Amino acid sequence: MGLIKKYFMPNDYVKSVFEIDIEKLAKAGFKGIITDLDNTLVGWDVKSPTIEVKEWFKKANDLGITITIVSNNNEERVSSFSKDLNVDFIFKARKPMGKAFKKAIKHMQIQPKETIVIGDQMLTDVFGGNRNGLYTIMVVPVKRTDGFITKFNRIIERRLLNYFKNKGYIKWEEN
Repeated sequence: MGLIKKYFMPNDYVKSVFEIDIEKLAKAGFKGIITDLDNTLVGWDVKSPTIEVKEWFKKANDLGITITIVSNNNEERVSSFSKDLNVDFIFKARKPMGKAFKKAIKHMQIQPKETIVIGDQMLTDVFGGNRNGLYTIMVVPVKRTDGFITKFNRIIERRLLNYFKNKGYIKWEEN
């Protein structure tokens, strides 16, 4: 189970992005965040950033942390959401493949060790970040509803989460 832990267990787990201590991460030397969009920042059906999301992005920016939104969703969805935040984005990222993660890191002009990946899915965000040597933070999905492929991923994810929880590796509480 060593490889499963290495690739699928997040470095940290929080209920939402708003519980992430950005100041602590900045002090620890992190300079960039690659964040998922749907069910990480807002529900998949929320078109624009909320006031809380805008404030969270501003706080990160004020602390010298650059954020890039990396999503498997289409250009129209990711572009219109990112435009309101004035941040770079990558759409149709094909996570967990590494190309989008590497592209975001290069564009932010930082090193992998200075990069955090935030997302709500173990099989895309956490796996993709871990296999590229990045610090991963998993959040509880904002909404309980998902698309077909994500529903399948959640079945596997629940089994992995239960395994990590039973081993005492993480404390996981569903909403």
